Amino acid sequence: MATVKIPADLETVLNDAWEATKKVPGHLTEKEARFLGLLAACVPARGTIVEIGSFKGRSTVMLAKVASHYGSGPVVAIDPHNSPILLDHQTDQEASSYQDFLDSIHAAGVSAHVESHAAYSKEVAKSWNRPIRVLWIDGDHSYEGAKSDLDGFFPQLVPQGVVAYHDALNNFPGPIRVFVEDVLHSDRFGPAGFVQSIAWAQFRPEDGASFREARSSLARRASRLIPFVQSGNELRGITKRRYKLNRFLVPHSAIDPGEWASIVDSR
Repeated sequence: MATVKIPADLETVLNDAWEATKKVPGHLTEKEARFLGLLAACVPARGTIVEIGSFKGRSTVMLAKVASHYGSGPVVAIDPHNSPILLDHQTDQEASSYQDFLDSIHAAGVSAHVESHAAYSKEVAKSWNRPIRVLWIDGDHSYEGAKSDLDGFFPQLVPQGVVAYHDALNNFPGPIRVFVEDVLHSDRFGPAGFVQSIAWAQFRPEDGASFREARSSLARRASRLIPFVQSGNELRGITKRRYKLNRFLVPHSAIDPGEWASIVDSR
């Protein structure tokens, strides 16, 4: 079992990557972006970084800046760039985020380190056969979409690789349910946690069962959120307050590289 190695210059690299990332429109917070950068630099497995859901390239830039520095690319960015939620199709039926995405990665100087697929993830998954070390899922947030993304690419996730979902602690039905049911309840996974709204887990098919108690404890807290978000409707009043209380009870603080390494290296 390979151990996590924290590069001596990681903090500097993350700082530089964030300077480029924060210029790109998107909903990824600084702490979430830095955690993605940590994954790009330190996941102890070989393979590509697959990003499902790129929009204008905010997380793409973070991942690619860090991965290119350490020679651990490319970042494969998959997005049809026609989101009905993020784009105004009433004004422009052909609205697309693709040119903005290309402009973002060009401005950040990472175009050569990004393999872009302007396509639906389920189409790319049909012929995907490369090993994956980081599977970053930030696409369709419905239950069907979130599960399809995991099912489509999980077969190529290598041992010690990491799967991560965005918006698992926000009001969306898919990410939290799939993470709890398919990841936290599975002995194929080992260390797991939340960083702000990101849910992450390391694929440990050989010793995942030894982490069952910790995963189950996390699942009990996280599963309480599912009834609130499963309809996909906006939360209001007392329901919204109850959701926020239950979300507060799920540990989701930012994590520094050394702490994350100690969690992943635990047996």
